[in-house]
Amino acid sequence: MTDYGCGEQCAAVELGRMVALEDSVGLMLAHDITEIVPGASKGPAFKKGYVVTKEDLPHLRRLGKRHLYVLEVAAHLYHEDQAAELMFQSLCGPGVEQVGPPAEGKINFKARHDGIFYLDKERLIEFNMVPDVTCSAIHRYTPVKKGDILAGTRAIPLLVDKNYVHQACEVAEKNGGLLQVRPYRPLKAGIVVTGNEVYEGIIEDKFADIVSQKLKELGAETVGSALCPDDRRVVAQTITDLVGQGAEIIITTAGMSVDPDDVTRMGIADAGGRNLIYGTPVLPGAMFLVGDLVSHGRKLPILGVPACALFYKTTILDLILPRVLTGEHFDRAKIAELSHGGFCRNCAGGCRYPLCGFGRGS
Repeated sequence: MTDYGCGEQCAAVELGRMVALEDSVGLMLAHDITEIVPGASKGPAFKKGYVVTKEDLPHLRRLGKRHLYVLEVAAHLYHEDQAAELMFQSLCGPGVEQVGPPAEGKINFKARHDGIFYLDKERLIEFNMVPDVTCSAIHRYTPVKKGDILAGTRAIPLLVDKNYVHQACEVAEKNGGLLQVRPYRPLKAGIVVTGNEVYEGIIEDKFADIVSQKLKELGAETVGSALCPDDRRVVAQTITDLVGQGAEIIITTAGMSVDPDDVTRMGIADAGGRNLIYGTPVLPGAMFLVGDLVSHGRKLPILGVPACALFYKTTILDLILPRVLTGEHFDRAKIAELSHGGFCRNCAGGCRYPLCGFGRGS
């Protein structure tokens, strides 16, 4: 982006000159050359920045060209496509790949595999503070599928000062590339459904199926599920048993409110819960819990899902679970970040998540 006048674009124009067609081979066009096919089409036969070859001369003569306006690229400048290629290489991190060759100074990025899109928001802003270059991206933490378009970068003028490109690349390449897609880990999950009314068969459990389906969609599998009464000792023992059966992540459901009978949180602590964060600035999902579980000599993630997941298609679970499955660890600061965009509007006509603002503000 440029802060002054017409910037390097003016400098590029000053480098242009008119040459005879026969002398244009190897030189760069300063503007598009239009071709009109009567009754059929009108469009550029040669685009600005194109380097003329000997084979192009007959075509150009048929277009009535006897002279061309060309650019000579000074040593301190990059052509837009070359600049875009350099920026792509620096921006591109694990799980991200190029969508075709650069065109008119622009390259798009796509996901190499399913996962969560990650970027450093502050560093993206720093990149875009550099004059004459730009990168725009989808929201970080968005779940993506293989082949999904993630971002685009481009040089703004036809010719870009090399210092600007190098400055932007230096910002982009820190920590292995600014744009990344982290794959889901195929963890084995244990599900604990709590509640006397479910345990005693008064109402039918639907929690286990909902959670199992969400896990399956993210490449994880359920190795065991169990119903528990509102008894903290039983909850704790059930969690421990599932870890002993090979569970690599534990998800408990219900029993997360302030009701005296809701003892799931206490059972989690008794089973080895550590670094537990209870309560989130997200609706639906304010009574969610996330933390670590130390059991059988292992440390694994544990999530406590409130009853809202039964009644809403998309909740805090859909924001936290995918990121946990990429290996991300949550602290209080990350939970607090979810407040921006953490209010679900419960859209009329059906949920469109993740094609909406829910959870995207962080």
